[in-house]
Amino acid sequence: MEGFLQQYLRLYRPLISSLNELLGKYNLSYSLWQVIYYIKHHGPSTLVEIAKRYSVEKPTITRRVSCLEDLQLVEKIESRDRREKLMQLTPKGEELYAACRKEISNLEREILEKLSENELQSFFETLSKIRQQLAEKEGKQK
Repeated sequence: MEGFLQQYLRLYRPLISSLNELLGKYNLSYSLWQVIYYIKHHGPSTLVEIAKRYSVEKPTITRRVSCLEDLQLVEKIESRDRREKLMQLTPKGEELYAACRKEISNLEREILEKLSENELQSFFETLSKIRQQLAEKEGKQK
């Protein structure tokens, strides 16, 4: 099927722009939000774990975490391996997560409000299949 990538990009770019606009009120971007979201849902995490989850290089995550540390949203905690940076959300980071999560949930509801439950279920199943197909393809290339 031709046009899948074009359709996806026509959806992706406006969504990221909307998220960046929403998060900008909190001095965040979507890329910074990804780190906060990961730590919130996985607990204290290493930079390598976060980088692997989002398929980006560790230096990229290091820069993001440094920015979040400057904003006092994440902090380094002791880990068993002194060479690893283990990061957790600060109380300020937890508070900010809750505020942003509420606004993001409202945005999601607005965007998806005209879809039926069946359409949503089908959409999420399709996304999952595409993600699985990409993971399988990536595994074959390594």
